[in-house]
Formats: sequence, structure tokens, C-alpha cells
Amino acid sequence: MTAALELDAVKKSFGGVTAVNGVSLRLEPGRIYGLIGPNGSGKTTLFNCITGVERRDAGRIFFQGERIDGLKPWQIAVKGVGRTFQVTRVFPELSALENLLVVTRGDRAAAERRGRELLAFVKLEQLAGEYAGNLSYGQQKLVEFVRVLMRDPSLVLLDEPAAGVNRTLLNDLLEAVRRLRDEGRTVLLVEHDMKVVMGLCEVVFVLDHGDKIAEGPPGIIQADERVIEAYFGR
Repeated sequence: MTAALELDAVKKSFGGVTAVNGVSLRLEPGRIYGLIGPNGSGKTTLFNCITGVERRDAGRIFFQGERIDGLKPWQIAVKGVGRTFQVTRVFPELSALENLLVVTRGDRAAAERRGRELLAFVKLEQLAGEYAGNLSYGQQKLVEFVRVLMRDPSLVLLDEPAAGVNRTLLNDLLEAVRRLRDEGRTVLLVEHDMKVVMGLCEVVFVLDHGDKIAEGPPGIIQADERVIEAYFGR
């Protein structure tokens, strides 16, 4: 089976600091993966390399068997890779629905129907006409999440989706992520909330100082001495 995403010895440095040090990952289609590690371990840098925001210094990145590491971010997005960011990026003076429409082209009526479907997907259909700036932080995160889905990506990268989100909205988000998996999409999320990671992800990758130090099911990762040392020291 062709991997949804495959990284082969990817490296990225900033000056004399190595942020990602020869990391290799393989993601099978239709599964939920977690990427964890202490602050500064290289998680967001790895996301940036996958999506073309940062150019890797070495290694190869494949999406559905095709090399993408030389492409621009918009080219990678068009191929079917979507992502969110650590800090929400909504347009506060546009409505929730309009925030979804800004990433579309072509048939406006079809885009509006799709946008309303996605807002209903995360239980925000009643707020379609509300200014995004008036929404709670958690609601803004949900809007950003479904905006990524407007382009129908097969691979979704989520950067700290649980941060700052109350438990009710978080449960809605987690259920939506599971439904994406059930639709056959692949999800890779960076998250510091270990309850979220352990309850949602099927496979977890762990980074520490740019190195991948562990990979496996959540139960194995929780008991891995290298992971415990990376987080808590000895």
C-alpha cells in the first residue's frame, strides 16, 4: 500500500541549531497519528517542512508516493495536504461562513452549501452568519479546522488543536477528527495534551531535540523510558 505520507531522513537547521535531525516517518492512509515531544523538539518545524513553509536541508518527503519536498506551499495544498496552525488565523470581520469561502474558487452556491455542511459537521451551523471575531477561541479553532476541509484534503495536519479549547468544544473536535479517519483521510496532529493524544491516536511519534526517539501505539509510548526521560528528565 502506498503511504499517505513518508519522510526519509529529513533534516532542517537554523544557523548552527539542528531543529530536525534525520527524521523518518511513514503514515498509512486512514489512520490518526500523533507527533509529540517537549517544547523545541522540532514538531512545528517538521510540519513546516512537510507543507513547504520551510525548505528541508536534506532528506525526502513523499505524499501518496510523489515527492513534494521541492514544491511551494500552495502546490502542496492543491495536491491534498491541509493544515492548521498553533495560533488561530481567522478573519475577524468576516462571518464564520465567509471564513470558509475565502479558500474557494468557482461556483459560489456550491461553496456555500459545502461551507454550511462543514459548519454543521462541527455543530456551528447556527453561527454561520456571526463575525468570526465574536466567536470564542474554541469556536474559532473549529472554524479554522473546517476551513482546511473546504479543499477536501486527504491528509490533515493539526497543530495543537486542543490548546485553549473548552472540554465541550474539544469533544466536538475530537469526534470530527475520528469521522475524518472513518472517511479514509489521514490525520497527523501535534498536541501537548497527553489525554487527547493517548485517547485519539493510533500511532505516536516522539521527537526530542530534533531526533525521533520513539514510535508506536500510545500504550507502548507511555511506558517508554526514553520518552519519560525526554519529558521529565532523570
